[in-house]
Amino acid sequence: MMETELILPERELKPREKGLTILIDNGSPLNLFMDTIRSASDYIDFVKFGWGTSLVTHYLEQKIDCLREQGIEFFFGGTLFEKFLSRDQVEEYYDYCQKFKCNYVEISNGTMSISNKEKASFVKVFSSEFTVFSEVGNKDTVMSNGQKSTEWVDNIQEDLEAGAEKVMTEARESGTSGMCREDGGIRLDIFDQIVHSGIPFEKLIFEAPNKKMQTFFIQHVGPDVNLANIALSDVISVETLRLGLRSDTFYL
Repeated sequence: MMETELILPERELKPREKGLTILIDNGSPLNLFMDTIRSASDYIDFVKFGWGTSLVTHYLEQKIDCLREQGIEFFFGGTLFEKFLSRDQVEEYYDYCQKFKCNYVEISNGTMSISNKEKASFVKVFSSEFTVFSEVGNKDTVMSNGQKSTEWVDNIQEDLEAGAEKVMTEARESGTSGMCREDGGIRLDIFDQIVHSGIPFEKLIFEAPNKKMQTFFIQHVGPDVNLANIALSDVISVETLRLGLRSDTFYL
């Protein structure tokens, strides 16, 4: 950030433990990806190669090299883990992550119908080799709407106890499931339950793919809330929201 006498919220320098911005790459062209990373690296903490895109993305190794040059970590989408799991090939997924020298992995059950207890068992296994970000919430809107808010808190706590470094709350890249209803409205019952649970916000990452969600979490948690599923084109936009440099969060 440019030096100025304007009083703004203080932001931790990288590597940060809070106020993380996690981009999602949906298979963007190489030059667009590299330009974004290099021009805004101060504001990017992680890049997630969304769902199973890493298997069909050209120049994946070049993208990873670019991230390493800028000191930015990466991981593959939880849906890819679930795909390997559905084929009974979890060991192959373990090897796949090691092949790319991943430091982080995402473990989820948003698509496959496995219990949180079973998912937590994989969190425990992978945490011996990787730093694990787990995910709670379902990608299916009907199933998601049927989940009670207390179940979310129980699942978050179970994942943390199993060894997850942080837990992500599902919202998809469309913002229409998980913590969101199909119309994009945030489920306040879940958010309030999480707030009252006492789980430290530093241990949570809220998926927030659109400005409405980003604004909500910044307003209710603060500029140092951890946000994920941020589009490549929204890096600077999110940082201005955090700093109150946009009308949506002007009076923070």
